[in-house]
Amino acid sequence: MADGKENKEKYTIKEEGQLGFIQIADDVVSSITGLAVTEVEGVSKLTGNVPNELVSKLGKKNLSRGIKITMNENEIKVDVSIEVKFGYNIVAVSKAVQEKVKQALLNMTGLTVTTVNVKVSGIQMGD
Repeated sequence: MADGKENKEKYTIKEEGQLGFIQIADDVVSSITGLAVTEVEGVSKLTGNVPNELVSKLGKKNLSRGIKITMNENEIKVDVSIEVKFGYNIVAVSKAVQEKVKQALLNMTGLTVTTVNVKVSGIQMGD
């Protein structure tokens, strides 16, 4: 759903017996994903994004870069592109990103994350 269309894509949750429906915008899912990724030790930044230290100063608006969300039914597929700090095991960091994203989205949206693809596009050398 986050495919660059001008209108904001939303996922609507409908359950029997509810008073109404709940809509979650793709941007919200992207922000949750971005925050989860930046909390993983060894991640320098989301590709095309700012370093973790600046995230709090710049706000969540910058957290959706390097993230693609595809939602259907009650499932989410996430593609994320990161840069890893030098000296960290790339596979271990990537697996930690997958688990952190999966748990954060499940806890905050109740939706099942079927796939978290991690693309490591660079290594941060030094500080």
